[in-house]
Amino acid sequence: MGNWKLVVVAALGSLVIAAIIGTALASEDAGEETWGDLRKFASKEEIEAFLKEHAQGGRSDGGYSWAPGIAGQETAADAPAPASTAAPTSSARDYSTTNVQVEGVDEADFVKNDGKHICIISGETLAILEAFPAKDAKIVSETRIDGRPTALFLAGDRLVVFATRTEEQMTTPEGSVTPVPVWRTVTHAYVYDIGDRRDPDLVRTLTFTGNYYDARMIGDYVYALTREAPVWVRDEIVLPEVRAGDAPPLRPDVYRPESPLQNYVFYTASAFSVRNDTGTPDAETFLLGYDTTLFVSQENLYIGYRNTGPVYSGPTAGMTSDSAGTRDRTIIHRFAIERGQIDYRAMGEVSGHLLNQFSLDEYAGNLRVATTVEGWTREGSLQYNNVYVLDPAMKTIGTLEHIAPDERIYAARFSGDRLYLVTFKRIDPLFVIDLSDPKRPGILGKLKIPGYSDYLHPYDADHIIGVGKETNENTWGGVSIEGLKIALFDVSDVNNPALVDSVVIGEAGTDSEAFRDHKAFLFAAEKGLLVIPVSEIKRGENPSSSYRGSYSTTTWQGVYVYSVSPSSGFTLKGTVAHGEKGPSYAWNSLNTVRRSLFMDDTLYTVSQKSIVMTGLGDYSRINEVFLPYREEAYPTPYPVW
Repeated sequence: MGNWKLVVVAALGSLVIAAIIGTALASEDAGEETWGDLRKFASKEEIEAFLKEHAQGGRSDGGYSWAPGIAGQETAADAPAPASTAAPTSSARDYSTTNVQVEGVDEADFVKNDGKHICIISGETLAILEAFPAKDAKIVSETRIDGRPTALFLAGDRLVVFATRTEEQMTTPEGSVTPVPVWRTVTHAYVYDIGDRRDPDLVRTLTFTGNYYDARMIGDYVYALTREAPVWVRDEIVLPEVRAGDAPPLRPDVYRPESPLQNYVFYTASAFSVRNDTGTPDAETFLLGYDTTLFVSQENLYIGYRNTGPVYSGPTAGMTSDSAGTRDRTIIHRFAIERGQIDYRAMGEVSGHLLNQFSLDEYAGNLRVATTVEGWTREGSLQYNNVYVLDPAMKTIGTLEHIAPDERIYAARFSGDRLYLVTFKRIDPLFVIDLSDPKRPGILGKLKIPGYSDYLHPYDADHIIGVGKETNENTWGGVSIEGLKIALFDVSDVNNPALVDSVVIGEAGTDSEAFRDHKAFLFAAEKGLLVIPVSEIKRGENPSSSYRGSYSTTTWQGVYVYSVSPSSGFTLKGTVAHGEKGPSYAWNSLNTVRRSLFMDDTLYTVSQKSIVMTGLGDYSRINEVFLPYREEAYPTPYPVW
């Protein structure tokens, strides 16, 4: 049977925190630079010459920094005192929020709630529902968004909506007597005052050139990242811009790392307060690689990107032991963040590439990193996994390499002083790895389990939940992928991790939004509540066929609701249907459940088509509110495997 490995990495304990390196960004006249510093371009002409010499076309990825306190930019002192973010009266006493990686660091999503109202992006519309109590739930306002809305933040009576669109801009190349048009993708951040949920008031519009990449919010401060491939007009580069309303555009300084990359993309990092309706956001632009991962703690922002270009030949301080032996490497930049200001601190490099944001975590002032190395040697393909610990100066102080050869990471989750790591190929154990001594990590134990997990979520300090797929050996000796699988593991004894319970839902082809997006996973430990969105493949006899044994497949759309406990495992409490007996190709249909949330004892399940409200006591349907999504505006995508 195919199995997956869960690697548990124990804590690093308290470590001596290295002295913080200088806050000033490296510049041409700043004296001798250490490896890993960012270098500021002196002029537009220098950027053009650099790209013509070094860029190979195609894609690249990103990191960034900026210098706060520039005249005309908003600072912490400029922002008015935060308004109360208390939930409105007659709201739920207990309600769920977005499932985030780091407590206190909100992640942008297409749906948010405050225990009374639900704010949701539905197609090109921002809809606000008065959702509690559920029996009276209704849409109280619909606001058409200019562009294609992507994600939002909710902070009390302030709402931020990110939307992308293509705009025609005019630029005057050198030597031209008249402006020429250039089409660019831009990201708008629309800030609304929603003190009156029935009449949202647009109070500010911020514009950033490039596609929306990701964003975080800490308190009232939003940190956003956009990216744009270099735009050329008549052999002249068009640089990224940031605009606040009708004010003249800000053209941020542009930085690049010292280490060479194979390709380059502009990333613009911006920060603004949702309470300040004037001033220009802090912003800087970075010429970096394409395959980028953003991780944000409460004190630092990290950008990691894959670098498959020439192996860096400079000083090796901070490099990992096998960095010089493989072209599959990841560069990571660290930035200190505080109240809307971002200061560049340091850069490090590790071997391998990141899976997603959960491959990074900050603990006791150090960054922990999990990577997979993939490449080719004279002997054939190369694949294995690594775990690193980097100090605040981004120097590697802990290394465990060559884990699970010939496999790759499927899921990673740092929790306190441990790392849970899932690798998968055929028959593999669950690894428990000790990092209590950062200089001498070692494997403590392992457990063989069938299947694999795409997402891991801590239940408590000694238990973790995995969501993924079941696997079985097929008749040809290979591995076949079966239905959706959830599993509960006891890791209290790190030498002997144990499977407490597992459940398989549906058959081969069964899918879940939680495989791809952790925000679709709803778990409330205090309620013992677990909600999993499911597009379930069901096979049964074909009643319309005259041939015996003929069968057909259908897809059931909805959620499975479980209670979870370390003693009894999973107990199915009920299901909520959004679409039954649909065609077997109905993944990502209008009925596919993408999010779930609760307010007191009501479960709200969200698809593109509607929000269904169900009682958590008897699982009877209370209400359903249909959303203003227009199917013809956005064709249904193919499933993501």
